[in-house]
Amino acid sequence: MGERAAELAEQLRTAGVAGVVVVWADNNGIPRSRTVPVATLPQVAETGIGVSTVFAIFDTNDGIQYGAPGRETPSGDVRLVPDLDRLTPLAGQPGLAWAPGTQVTVDGSPWPWDQRSLLTSTVDALADRGYSALVGYEMEFAVSAASPDGAVVPAYRGPAYSPHALLEIDGFVTDVLRDAEANGLRIGQLHAEYGPAQVELSLGATDPVRASDEQLLARQTVLAAAARHGLRVSFAPLPSLQMAGNGWHAHTSLWRDGRNLLAGGLDGPDDPAGGAYIAGLLRDLPALAAVTAPSLGSAARLRPGFFAGAYGFWGIENREAPVRYVAGSPMLGDDHANVELKVSDASANPYLALTALLTAGVAGVDEGLTPPPPFASDPGTWTEEERAQAGVVPLPTTQADQEAALLGCERLTAALGEERLGAFLAVRRADAAWGAERDTEDVLAAWRWRY
Repeated sequence: MGERAAELAEQLRTAGVAGVVVVWADNNGIPRSRTVPVATLPQVAETGIGVSTVFAIFDTNDGIQYGAPGRETPSGDVRLVPDLDRLTPLAGQPGLAWAPGTQVTVDGSPWPWDQRSLLTSTVDALADRGYSALVGYEMEFAVSAASPDGAVVPAYRGPAYSPHALLEIDGFVTDVLRDAEANGLRIGQLHAEYGPAQVELSLGATDPVRASDEQLLARQTVLAAAARHGLRVSFAPLPSLQMAGNGWHAHTSLWRDGRNLLAGGLDGPDDPAGGAYIAGLLRDLPALAAVTAPSLGSAARLRPGFFAGAYGFWGIENREAPVRYVAGSPMLGDDHANVELKVSDASANPYLALTALLTAGVAGVDEGLTPPPPFASDPGTWTEEERAQAGVVPLPTTQADQEAALLGCERLTAALGEERLGAFLAVRRADAAWGAERDTEDVLAAWRWRY
């Protein structure tokens, strides 16, 4: 490890890189980091960087929430170890390189509050049973001109989905695409989205841990490009009640023995195991959404008719469904099929979120669940009686209801573990208490640029 790190450090130094930014995500989905001089990389690769234990209980406003199990005091130390396999010189910040970090104890063993190691162990356990997964994120964000009061000033005027719209931010878009390629990110597409000055980019599907890493790297890439052009970018689930929400939709496929269990067309998955995966997601959807869309902004985004997935159902190519089956086709092949989770956004820790998602879906496969019939329409346009007859209910939209759903799902609480779950709930409760004293618009404004 030391020899390899020394070689990498010399390569970075030769390329003019001065420091390495080592990043992790907290329980609010907010990236946190330590930056070290390139010369120290060999030492850091061996012994990590000192990090306070209190980061496990940071809330969205940077408040520290003592009282979570095992996190009652600020005592202790954690070592943040960079993943050298993911070390990336940043094209948009030429003096810096980037790497995701894993938090370990001072003796090098797994730290019970670290989320990245949890997802790694989850993926390894699935592999031992013959499963693998592919994950790709669609990331929506609002692009704003600089504003002294922090308001969103749309950086382009539309029309939605038009190439004309992006002419106003042409340099920014060009830099995002060039920097992403240089940073090793595979961009599937980028376009002007539906909302005011909203942009979406999609990341190529890869293994779950790398997908989580790349989601964080994509944020760094976009923000650096925006800064060079005097722009601000909001990844918040809902920057304002007057704006469209930003979903970070997670597309997943589950594989066994080299086969995509979700493969199929407009009738749904051909293999019953694919339907069982969907059924597993649906069964745990209220609890799952508490992890994949956990913030007050997430709850405000869950509005019917906004393609946010406000009700608990699934559909085949139905963009209003929180669990959308994306069918294969003669052009793309059956293996293109995947499931899109729409109740997913930037306020989720991606490692926790994918742990919960895979746990729910694979449990459905293991138990041979059968999904209910899919719906092609929007239940938000139905009467309450029609929804009741179809068994379609709204997803929880308060912190208390989300917590109740999560605590009521032993499958997911066990997957997260007592320490991670306790810290996660502590910061959720703190955010809810803070938000209860404020108007929703004020909460959204306070968190607009946090992610």
